[in-house]
Amino acid sequence: MILLDKMPVAIGHGERYAGLILGTGEHRSHHVILLPGEASRVSWQAAHQWSLERGGDLPTRRELALLLANRRECFQEGCYWSGEKFSIDSLYAWNQFFCTGTQYNDHVSNSMMARAIRRVAVDE
Repeated sequence: MILLDKMPVAIGHGERYAGLILGTGEHRSHHVILLPGEASRVSWQAAHQWSLERGGDLPTRRELALLLANRRECFQEGCYWSGEKFSIDSLYAWNQFFCTGTQYNDHVSNSMMARAIRRVAVDE
């Protein structure tokens, strides 16, 4: 049984609750909070640095899919960087197209948009 009222998640000014990512293997379940603000036309490295400066991280591919499903209205119809590099070639990183819902990988020097998230662990 899951008691959602027993899992308080503090939401700051301008933040948006996006949902729950279920844990897999060594990764624990966590809540995803979308932070305010957006970076435009930035490389993957610049997007990563931008998210850290806001006290967050770039979302993973799973987190981007959750954001697409639950908070699409918070995004422009464009491409947003993921925090995940492409496993076959580290010069590429994953991204999410919010106009089509698809995920691709692109060269890390390409310019895209970015949003930052923070994670709140679920106490199990």
